[in-house]
Amino acid sequence: MTIRPIVRFPDERLRRPCQPVTRFDDALAALAADLTQTMRAAPGIGITAAHIGEPIRLVVIELDGPQSTRIYANPEIEWTSEEVGMHTEGSVSMPGVVEEVARPLRIRVRYQDLAGASRIEETDGLLAVCLQHEIDQLEGIFWIDRLSRLKRDRIVKKFRKLQMDRG
Repeated sequence: MTIRPIVRFPDERLRRPCQPVTRFDDALAALAADLTQTMRAAPGIGITAAHIGEPIRLVVIELDGPQSTRIYANPEIEWTSEEVGMHTEGSVSMPGVVEEVARPLRIRVRYQDLAGASRIEETDGLLAVCLQHEIDQLEGIFWIDRLSRLKRDRIVKKFRKLQMDRG
């Protein structure tokens, strides 16, 4: 398990749709382990392979410590509720800034596990928010794209200032 460098905003790789996972082998399991360690080190609660420059449809989410780690290969949202709620979001690729994002409160996701077995999960709460956020990333939709132009511009300006202050 290796902590990998995280691709930082505004890197264009964060805007590219990811390709499906086609091989469910030891290399995929190793990548999932690297993603998990990288996410923990960031720190974060969700990460995609795109966040480390690997353009495949792989997501790791960990909401309540190591025992809660969930891995999703090729996740697709099948259904969303009409009810929408606001939740604070950010990204390991844009540390230090967060904003409220509106998303459906309940979703159903179809995905594959690390062995390639098909699964369906219906969820709500923070897990539903995280899945939508990370699946957007797999589609090349960065989280700030869900904000109004005014809020997006403010977040980008704040992030750039943080980067200048650190470097």
